[in-house]
Amino acid sequence: MKFRLLPLTLLAVFGLAVAAGPDYPLDAPAPDGRRPGGTITQEFTPPPLKDEENKDLKRERNYPEQPPTIPHTIRGYQVDTNGNKCLACHSRANSARTQAPMISITHFTDRDSQTLGAVAPRRYFCTQCHVVQHDVKPLVQNDFENIDDLLYHENKQNEQ
Repeated sequence: MKFRLLPLTLLAVFGLAVAAGPDYPLDAPAPDGRRPGGTITQEFTPPPLKDEENKDLKRERNYPEQPPTIPHTIRGYQVDTNGNKCLACHSRANSARTQAPMISITHFTDRDSQTLGAVAPRRYFCTQCHVVQHDVKPLVQNDFENIDDLLYHENKQNEQ
């Protein structure tokens, strides 16, 4: 008989513990240093978006498997299940005519490592990996060095 009340008692104790949990102040500071001033509950107007770079210059990659960035604006491009504007220039059939780089052969491989005749469904949505660039000040300090620079400095030190 006593064990029948045990689940109900445990539920009541748990409910009281949750209700008496910590009471966080509503004017607590923002969760990270990237949000300009204010508190968690205050809303600020976000800064205006910067224009995308539109230089059509290939950028250096920082590591071997880094997807290339998009060197031109893609505003208004349709990339969804009904169409992919990127393929109008970068597909195997159109790249020679448009002088755009053809998409990598890796984009024709499915999850079972089978090479397909068309772009694999898992590689169809270009903006999952490829991004446009904006000329903005970095949010945080970055002292990243690519592998070529690191190897060059290491070889230089070994020569001395």
